[in-house]
Amino acid sequence: MRHVLVIGGGILGLATAHELAARGDRVTVLEKEDGWARHQTGHNSNVVHAGLYYAPGSFKARMSVAGNKSIVDFALANGVPVAVCGKLVVATSDAEVPALRVLAERAAANGVPARLVTPEEAREWEPEVACVAALRVETTGIIDFPAVCAALVRLLTDQGADLRLNTPALGIRTRGGRVEVATGSEVLRADALVNCAGLHSDRVARMAGLAPKARIVPFRGEYYELRPRAAHLVRGLIYPVPDATLPFLGVHLTRMLDGSVHAGPNAVLALRREGYRWADVSAADLLDTVRFPGTWRLARRYAYPVGLDEVRRSLSRRRFAASLAKLVPAVTEADIVASGSGVRAQALLPDGTLVQDFLIESAPGQVHVLNAPSPAATCALEIGRHIASLV
Repeated sequence: MRHVLVIGGGILGLATAHELAARGDRVTVLEKEDGWARHQTGHNSNVVHAGLYYAPGSFKARMSVAGNKSIVDFALANGVPVAVCGKLVVATSDAEVPALRVLAERAAANGVPARLVTPEEAREWEPEVACVAALRVETTGIIDFPAVCAALVRLLTDQGADLRLNTPALGIRTRGGRVEVATGSEVLRADALVNCAGLHSDRVARMAGLAPKARIVPFRGEYYELRPRAAHLVRGLIYPVPDATLPFLGVHLTRMLDGSVHAGPNAVLALRREGYRWADVSAADLLDTVRFPGTWRLARRYAYPVGLDEVRRSLSRRRFAASLAKLVPAVTEADIVASGSGVRAQALLPDGTLVQDFLIESAPGQVHVLNAPSPAATCALEIGRHIASLV
């Protein structure tokens, strides 16, 4: 029986391990934290994406459409809370309408059920929304991704997997056709290695002897929440028309499974790979970011006005509320309170290009997931199947 060692206990690592175990492999999962899904998986917006934003034929497009169905089916089969409620993408000015039409064309190309609607039709779903046109997307949903991970852990336990918390990978080498991973207390040996380390995936790849072409640059997304008195203003999910040159979807409003309404996220450079606040600073992580040539090329392209506007919005509740009011004018600064935040592991190329698609690199006996931000959680089961096939 082949032994595969998976580094990373977020949704991708667990989904991949589950698929490998289902195919008959002996699996060990290493997670450096004391619990599962502690970083990207546990800090995202819990949206099941439909797949309309992504270039036709890309990994994201193909896996989102398939993943949307498979993750919902998994949730229903395993007692995980999920609701397929649909969403509106709204153009708030005539200038945004052409981009909205392009988005509708992309949805059609990707096989996503979506249709352009009038402002009057949009207000049938969201009475408080302001728009000149909108795109109604039927298959977008809300889910509890940490609960998905808990279900995967239960299944992996039943499959006999070796699940290890508080176990970081500190050294990796290949010897005699096998992979050896030092954890500090012992050296584990396996026939193959899968790197799903998220925010540290490029470092794990370098530790394993690869020279990945991309570097992880962390972006923090900060959320607000509508006060209970204002939660009625949003019935489902309301998104702006995104900037096609960026991998971020813009500040949006999302009604969660418990009835609360989250607003966000913005996107600012994090000063630590696991930096959920401005006060979270790592000299080593920051040095790693600023020494990378791609960071400065990205900054020249986006620092002004895009980057500056994001920082201003991060520091000003008034500005954040104003962004929300473009979508729902009734939302005021007094209606929002600070909520959590997440850090996105965004791969960046040396020329300053943000990697838009999922990025997976392989070496003999190794598979490394080097870019898997949103919608990776939606696509987790599909990515797991793809990685298992590569292994």
